[in-house]
Amino acid sequence: MTQMVIGVTPLYDVQRDSVWMIPGYLDGITQAGGIPVIFPLDCGPKQLHQLFDMVDGVLFTGGQDVDPALYGEQRRDTCGEICQKRDIMERELLQMCRIHQKPAFGICRGIQLFNAALGGTLYQDLEHELTSEIRHHMAPPYNRAVHCVQIDGDSLLYRIVGEQNIAVNSYHHQGVRELAPTLTACAWSADGLIEAVEDRRQPFFLATQWHPELFYRHADNRQFLRLAENVLFPCLGQSEIVLLHRNIETFGQFRSDSPHNRLRGIGRTEIDQPHTLDFHISNPSQHICWL
Repeated sequence: MTQMVIGVTPLYDVQRDSVWMIPGYLDGITQAGGIPVIFPLDCGPKQLHQLFDMVDGVLFTGGQDVDPALYGEQRRDTCGEICQKRDIMERELLQMCRIHQKPAFGICRGIQLFNAALGGTLYQDLEHELTSEIRHHMAPPYNRAVHCVQIDGDSLLYRIVGEQNIAVNSYHHQGVRELAPTLTACAWSADGLIEAVEDRRQPFFLATQWHPELFYRHADNRQFLRLAENVLFPCLGQSEIVLLHRNIETFGQFRSDSPHNRLRGIGRTEIDQPHTLDFHISNPSQHICWL
């Protein structure tokens, strides 16, 4: 079976003027059976569209704060470093994912970008804007849980994780304030902060505020590996997703007649029934591509 290609938004170090990446993002995609490719930060719209056509889904990584101008606010002193290049590129990628119904998953900055780009607002700094006893900006090491989140039992996230209460890490100082109209909150911390969102009109459109990629290799709890394989990379975790019994017309890329069908060799008759797909690594060596 042809391996699925997952585009990954790059991390950017302003001081060093360099692009970099956390290994867990790439290792997790590879372990799930896909090929991770890192988008270049500097490319024009035409080149970005060409690269987008080459991938099966997009992972929106963590990183700098989203520019408050994106949700109509002035930048406050408590707002952190921003990266306008990332804001511009990721907004365009997000729009393309929605138009073409390709899987999109956001982590930390990713959930904030999704919400801001789709009409919601953010807390620019939780410490100054939200009264809470929860430690949302944890100290290292980051591969440990510091608080719990409650998951909506009717959500895609619950169907994948299989639990309504999970313990997560937390490394952020911003968060979702006013939810974008197109998004549905599907997880919350005890202080009411939204910890995960999904768009139920899109096939795979999900974002978490916590960092499942940091649990990829270090967590003993199987829950986190399951989260990384099936939530962090939802278009690769088809063995869990197909069992959701959602309407086949909603999941356009699962239809054999869909122009964006990526499940090679699986016909519509097979997919109309609950079906377990075996995604495995055909080559144990890690494939990392820089486009």
